[in-house]
Amino acid sequence: MILEERSEGPGAGEDSAGLQAAGSTLQGSDPLAQTPHSRLQSRRARIHQQIGKELRVRAGAENLYRATSNSRVRETVALELSYVNSNLQLLKEELEGLSGGGVDVDQPEGEGVAVPMIPLGLKETKELDWATPLKELISGHFGEDSTSYEAEIRELEGLRQAMRTPSRDEAGLELLTAYYNQLCFLDARFFSPAQSLRIFFHWYDSLTGVPAQQRALAFEKGSVLFNIGALHTQIGARQDRSCAEGASRAVKAFQRAAGAFSLLRENFSHAPSPDMSAASLSALEQLMSAQAQECVFEGLSLSAPATPHDCLAQLHLAQEAAQVAAEYRLVHQAMAQPPVRDYMPASWCTLVHVKAEHFRALAHYHAALALCNGSPEGEPPAREQIFQPLAPNEPHGPTLPQQPEERRKLAKAHLKRTILGQEEALRLHALCRVPRTVDLLQAVVAQALRCSLAKYSELEREDDFFEAAEAPAIQPKTCHKPQVRMPSLNQATVADIFHRLGPLSVFSAKNRWRLAGPVHVTPGEGGFGFTLRGDSPVLIAAVVPGGQAAEAGLKEGDYIVSVNGQPCKWGKHAEVVAQLRAAGEAGVSLQVVSPLPSPEPRSTGDRRLALLGPGGLLRSQRKCAFETPAPGRASPRSFLGWSCKAKRGKTQGCPPPVPADPARPAPEPGPAPGPAEHPACL
Repeated sequence: MILEERSEGPGAGEDSAGLQAAGSTLQGSDPLAQTPHSRLQSRRARIHQQIGKELRVRAGAENLYRATSNSRVRETVALELSYVNSNLQLLKEELEGLSGGGVDVDQPEGEGVAVPMIPLGLKETKELDWATPLKELISGHFGEDSTSYEAEIRELEGLRQAMRTPSRDEAGLELLTAYYNQLCFLDARFFSPAQSLRIFFHWYDSLTGVPAQQRALAFEKGSVLFNIGALHTQIGARQDRSCAEGASRAVKAFQRAAGAFSLLRENFSHAPSPDMSAASLSALEQLMSAQAQECVFEGLSLSAPATPHDCLAQLHLAQEAAQVAAEYRLVHQAMAQPPVRDYMPASWCTLVHVKAEHFRALAHYHAALALCNGSPEGEPPAREQIFQPLAPNEPHGPTLPQQPEERRKLAKAHLKRTILGQEEALRLHALCRVPRTVDLLQAVVAQALRCSLAKYSELEREDDFFEAAEAPAIQPKTCHKPQVRMPSLNQATVADIFHRLGPLSVFSAKNRWRLAGPVHVTPGEGGFGFTLRGDSPVLIAAVVPGGQAAEAGLKEGDYIVSVNGQPCKWGKHAEVVAQLRAAGEAGVSLQVVSPLPSPEPRSTGDRRLALLGPGGLLRSQRKCAFETPAPGRASPRSFLGWSCKAKRGKTQGCPPPVPADPARPAPEPGPAPGPAEHPACL
């Protein structure tokens, strides 16, 4: 529980004294409660108390969920967890709004009120102990002193702890991306199909709050990637869409969110939590695309008030609104299908349905404005279809009337459909209250209904005794279709925290080797008697039979890791050659590692949750590639899967070049790469 903070800043005592003097006649009143700062602090304290209460309820429900085997009890507990998760998301959203500047969320109705978006809550996770398993692996497999890597382990744990609560801005995205990229290094270095690291990754479902755990690192990576998409939705929802720049930023944010969910859906399968299932990710991707399309419409409508009499502009806005309505109808259908409807929040389904009706009504409203204010000279050519065909077998829809009276009657019919649609949106909205402190959607629809009624009253005449014609549906069309954009996972070069262990091409848990040395080699008449090739680390490509190197025990395929006690795992070809040539007749002392055959991978238990989509990897390394870093860094191969099935019979080697075909999965590491320079014979 977090107690209420008191104002300790400059001027706090003066404000308190002044309020005490002004309110001395009020018995028992708290003067601090009258200041805006104290009201803000009180709201924060109450929210923290409510969050603590919900966390205690969740902890008890989680223990019962794990302990019971009764299906009915588990369903009841899962329902309770979904309520708790929904409350936690709303409380954190409200707390974030207060922390972002303390702006009062009670916005009045007016022209500046915008349609609310649907932001996703971040998946939550428990603390994780990296130190114990990593130290065991470093000392056991890599043969190094694990205590010397405590700083690296603390850096990794600090990065994960910070990733659990990222800020709702670009800095938070950079933090999540940095941790995701670091997981790619960890996957390439420490995780192997032949042995388990004995780490359980605990994550809570974003939609239901049900806990899930797995040993596969890909579950951790997938959850972080989900949070990257969810954070993009929150950034998009927080943009000021009353200006063109804010609407453009919102479009890009929702495009990135759709790309993150698309990447998850295409490369992950059999996820242990409902929010990362293929059906959920598909629905979320459609939802983000629809919200991006809505932001496109809002950006275009910003210039509409300046040209109210432009018939062509109003007709284009009508088609844009119809496109948004069509997108939301598809989203509502996806959310209503099982199994998505079982764990998708009911308020989201209602909000999507209301938006579909609202934007369909807006399409008819803009069509009515075009008919009322425009002229036939400013209308689009006849080949451009504005209305949908009245029958499926008709190739074209009805055309715009040319006579003023006919245009007035058709405009009145469109306004009638507008009013009916907005009333239907309000009715649907009343059936399921959106669980938010401030419900802006009802204010937006009600305001639009008032504008429609006012416009309808202008067209109403006392001598109108005819039956209003049926207004045709508006043909959906957009001038800018937002495309799915992948999140920026590979723009920044990230250093491998554990780069001191050596290049990933050799020094990883997927490879086995034997450390030999120090081996003292003195030059003979023909030199040392071996040929070097490559760098980081330098490879002994050939050994002269009967030479000095062969007598010392060096073999072809060994990697040089130390020269005269100086580590050279990351040494370049020219640097190692220069050190050897400078040794003179005294010779050099070398430490080498000899690669060993990889063992047969043992079974990892239930494979149903460990399977991947086609290929087992990303369809191309270019989708999640890393720039080649400077010495001291490494470029890992990026896995996206529950636990990738390794190719048998592979040993050590550097990652091969990226395949040219983006539809083909990246191959496994092969033998050592070719020479970075010309082979050096020593």
